[in-house]
Amino acid sequence: MAPRKRRTGGRTTPKGTKPGHLHETHRLDHADPHSMHGTNIADASSRYTPPTPKEVRVSPPWVPVVMFVLLGVGALIILLYYLGFVPGGRSSWYLALGLAGVLGGLFTATKYH
Repeated sequence: MAPRKRRTGGRTTPKGTKPGHLHETHRLDHADPHSMHGTNIADASSRYTPPTPKEVRVSPPWVPVVMFVLLGVGALIILLYYLGFVPGGRSSWYLALGLAGVLGGLFTATKYH
């Protein structure tokens, strides 16, 4: 038997009120900093980190160059390994070096803003 579907939805107004009727706890109080648009909001968490300004998040121009070079060299090393054009015979170190290059390019791509 299939599990029962989860029910969503529910009460959106405090118990004992009607939609459109302002309850005592939902009045707009301009003197209270925690009252906003007629609803009480929770106290600010101490874990909040403000977003960084856009000026700080600009990457230097060499980041995409390094990213594409690492991706290209890693892919080229793996391709040359499978075609048999690597010097010194087929060693698994070529695959490890190619994989490290590709992963280094992917890691650099995550740092680009």
